[in-house]
Amino acid sequence: MNKRRYDSENAKREILKEASLLFAKKGYNQTSVADISKASGYSKGHIYYHFQNKEKLFVLLANKTMQDWYEKWMKKATSYTSATEKLYGIAMHVLYNYQTPLLKSGQELAANPNSSAESIKELFNLAIVPMSSYRAILQEGINNGEFITGNIEEWTVLLGTWLGGLCQLTNTEDLSKLEPLFNQAITIFLGSIKKRGK
Repeated sequence: MNKRRYDSENAKREILKEASLLFAKKGYNQTSVADISKASGYSKGHIYYHFQNKEKLFVLLANKTMQDWYEKWMKKATSYTSATEKLYGIAMHVLYNYQTPLLKSGQELAANPNSSAESIKELFNLAIVPMSSYRAILQEGINNGEFITGNIEEWTVLLGTWLGGLCQLTNTEDLSKLEPLFNQAITIFLGSIKKRGK
């Protein structure tokens, strides 16, 4: 790797790191490219060269956040011995990993009338990651005989919507106090899909 290439990659890393801190602290709307330039020590030209604009930079950070969410879950998933255990496990993972430092900034970008439709679509598409994780657990449960055969797409949407709705409580409640509620949601959900005696 030559020095020029190394410097370019280093610049991108530094810009992303400082931008992430600013978005988390000030929010999306109150963070400017000039702020990111000042914090990172790279010119606005560097930022536009690497990321095109503030929106695209933020969407890239949001994607990295969701990738981290998925990698953390995959590490935990190996410790569970059944699909039933995994459902309870992912409910706790969702509870404790919903409030990311960039969450409010993402909501600001999505609500901003000046945001591009493409950026908003990319943010909403991030929901594919947890939904795919739910689907995989449900499919595993069917495959190993824990769950009845059913409409896995409907189950995935219902589970995702239910957990997503409960996540709104994380804005006002202590997370540890929400654990019984998230567990109860899975218990009720399992009541309709689990094979008797399993």
